[in-house]
Amino acid sequence: MLTPKHLRVCALVLAVSASVSSPTVFANAPDKISNAASAPDTDQLIIRFRDNVGTTAADKVLSRLRTEKGEKFAYTKTTHDNAAVFRFEKRKKKADWGKLSVWLKQLPEVEYVEPDFIMNRMEVSAPVTPNDSYLSYQWSLLDAISGIRADQAWGYTAGQRSVVAVVDTGVLPHVDLLPNLLAGYDMIADAAVANDGNGRDSDATDAGDYVLAGECGSTTNINSSWHGTHVAGTIAAAGNNAEGIAGVAYAAKALPVRVLGKCGGYTSDIAAGVIWAAGGTVSGTPANPNPARVINLSLGGASACGSTMQNAINTARGKNAVVVVAAGNSNTDASQFSPANCAGVVTVAATGRNGGRAYYSNYGNVVDLAAPGGSMNTGAADGIVSTLNTGTQTALADTYKYYQGTSMATPHVSGVVALMLAAKPTLTPDQVESLLKSSARAFPQPCASCGTGLLDATAAVQAATNFTAPVDPYAVLLSDLKKNRDLWRTQNLLNYTYVLEQKTGTSSALRLKLTVKAGVLTEGVNLATNKKLSARDLKAKGKTIEQLFTQIETAINSKYAIVKTAYDTTLGYPLDSFLDKSTSITSDNVSLKASSLTKL
Repeated sequence: MLTPKHLRVCALVLAVSASVSSPTVFANAPDKISNAASAPDTDQLIIRFRDNVGTTAADKVLSRLRTEKGEKFAYTKTTHDNAAVFRFEKRKKKADWGKLSVWLKQLPEVEYVEPDFIMNRMEVSAPVTPNDSYLSYQWSLLDAISGIRADQAWGYTAGQRSVVAVVDTGVLPHVDLLPNLLAGYDMIADAAVANDGNGRDSDATDAGDYVLAGECGSTTNINSSWHGTHVAGTIAAAGNNAEGIAGVAYAAKALPVRVLGKCGGYTSDIAAGVIWAAGGTVSGTPANPNPARVINLSLGGASACGSTMQNAINTARGKNAVVVVAAGNSNTDASQFSPANCAGVVTVAATGRNGGRAYYSNYGNVVDLAAPGGSMNTGAADGIVSTLNTGTQTALADTYKYYQGTSMATPHVSGVVALMLAAKPTLTPDQVESLLKSSARAFPQPCASCGTGLLDATAAVQAATNFTAPVDPYAVLLSDLKKNRDLWRTQNLLNYTYVLEQKTGTSSALRLKLTVKAGVLTEGVNLATNKKLSARDLKAKGKTIEQLFTQIETAINSKYAIVKTAYDTTLGYPLDSFLDKSTSITSDNVSLKASSLTKL
């Protein structure tokens, strides 16, 4: 009899019911992505100069745009509100225009600046219906009321180039999975739990998790679940192959990571599986050649989220992986179950055939959204059909069966995340979670404490396609500073003189002629009095060029209300800076102007 020595985590699946027979024809999934919704771009920029800015001053701004930013452009026309439109040599994406706009907006001559975007008809990608023979049984994908509306999302992408890790019982080489199945890893260290005669190895094939009466605390025989195979099919069963079902992301790749075996699985093995799946390092195991951007955890146990699991999730997120977790099947608060209660995960509740909360699904504040998990109490066909095997202990023949559970809801979300990342690979885990939640639609039936709504594949993919991360103006300023500081340092100017004019608040400007030798201030003269500065005043009031850079960098990192700096285009040093910590306080702004720099 096997008895766990540590906390074990079990697959979140309920009763298995009716099965359907398996056709045998299969083919590779399509690899074309729809370009129906591309990111906005243009080759024109609108600049509105302030009313008191004359032609000469405006021309100086345009000259700086050419020399400092290397831009090539020409005047095109004037708008109805007297803004000038300029056509650039090349088109830019929205993010690139954003960076250039931040630079222009810091100039006092500019009132506003914005890209002259090109707009098009508001078209919606046509629905795609794969030819898979059992697609009509997949209400969870296609039903307009209780399904995730995957067919419209497939008009944008089927998940090409996305990799989804199925951290589970392992996966069988089912005919409907083979085209999209990657080589994974068996992370189960205990040979008795692994049930395959050894510990960790490179074979992620499901050896079966059957239990005989008297084992694992069970009083009866329990058949092998082939749970990971069922989950993997929901995510990435091949589509348009005239075989069986279609996965939510039927052109994505499934990466099996085996962590559950006989009697469940140890948290330590599951955590290692999460790290390895994301491309992290696990001692004694080879590197993962196909790191996953999505990690599906259709598993859990009644416990707090321990450091071992949380640290593994943090590692995966640090490698830009989205971790999607089942809420649990105990009809209670999901906050009592790990890893559903861990930080940084997308926790998924289950809905039934009518779109309301499934009778078994956990709920609560940790739940982010819900997805179809099935409700076989109203009929076998109200479950989730996916890839399986006929074997009761060891694997025999391919088949398809209905399961229900938050284990089945979770891969629907993982599949949609794969679609989102195929459409917009630059999305971060936090951005994916936010878009999933904001694009979820209202529940057609009650689902209290089930998160923000019901998973909507089409809305999520559209949101991902159209998403543009906001430009951080301080990041642009810091990048500009570093570029110019690097230019300054390449000059290797350690001996020089220059004039520094500095003014704080409403006080009078102080003009100093400073001498720098070997990178250190050695002498200063107050140009108003023509008197030499004392050593004390030199230290308090003088600055090397490097110290100017440091003062500006501090203002940027501290997110001052106003940071404006112009740099010398040849040597890179700051020519004119205005730093204002708070616009509501008049005494805290600093003006720094450097001129007459001469090499010694």
